Parts: sequence; C-alpha cells; structure tokens
Amino acid sequence: MMNYRLPITIACAALMASGLAVAAEIYKWTDEDGNVHYEDRPVGETQMEHVDIRSRNTDNTVVQARLDADRKARAASRQVASEAPPKMTREEVRAEQQARQEKCAQYRSQLESFLRSQRLYTEDDAGERAYLSEDEIMAARSRVEGQIQEYCGS
Repeated sequence: MMNYRLPITIACAALMASGLAVAAEIYKWTDEDGNVHYEDRPVGETQMEHVDIRSRNTDNTVVQARLDADRKARAASRQVASEAPPKMTREEVRAEQQARQEKCAQYRSQLESFLRSQRLYTEDDAGERAYLSEDEIMAARSRVEGQIQEYCGS
C-alpha cells in the first residue's frame, strides 16, 4: 500500500495542475508594428484587453445532423447528375452541381450566422441598421432552412 502512495499523489497533482491551465485567463494586446499578441498574464501594455473565452461540450446530435446533411447533399448532387437530360454535357452537369453546392454552403453559412447571432438586423440604403423582431427572425430562419432543403437535399 505504501508503494502506491507516491504515484497516486503525483497523478492527483498533475490532474489539479491541468485544471488550473484550463481555467487561466487570456490577455490580448497589439504592439507598435500592429502584431497581435496573446498572453496568460498581464504584461503592462496600456491597450491590453481581457479575452473572454467560453468553451462548451460538443453536441453529438448536431454533429450527426451535419454529417447526415452532407451525406444527403452528396446524394442530391448524384441525383442531379443522373436526372440530367441526355443533351447536357458533363461540363454542364458539373457546373450545375457546383452551383448547387455553392448555394448549399452559402445558405448553411447564413443559417449558422442566424443561430449564433444575438441580434439580427438589416441595413437600409443609408447604412442604418433595422433590428429584426422575433417573428422576422423566425421567418428568415425558416426561409433559409427551405433554401437548404432545396439546394442541399431533403
């Protein structure tokens, strides 16, 4: 029993030290040349700012949904190629598939920004922001989800 005390103590100390490293604060500052630096403790720069870092666990259902959506998009692109009229050349089929994939990526990116943003807005001709209401946000999200279904597959 005495032989195990030292390794167990070392293992516990290592685990506690790793927790401290994860909980450390991060500071950001820019030098005279415009280079951005990140430090784990303040260095006395006047323009130093504290970086708020939040971590979260990976949501396996979201990852699986994204994989399923990618699989469906590939199947949809193969379906476009198989349903293409015989008079379409291979280059035209590839161009159509590429256009669908670009639209799919564009709408997925847009939906992701909708989901991450705290407040959504539109800009008018003068550059003024008009913030969307909750109903407008839900309508925009559902419109983008419909576009994703159209271009990425069902």
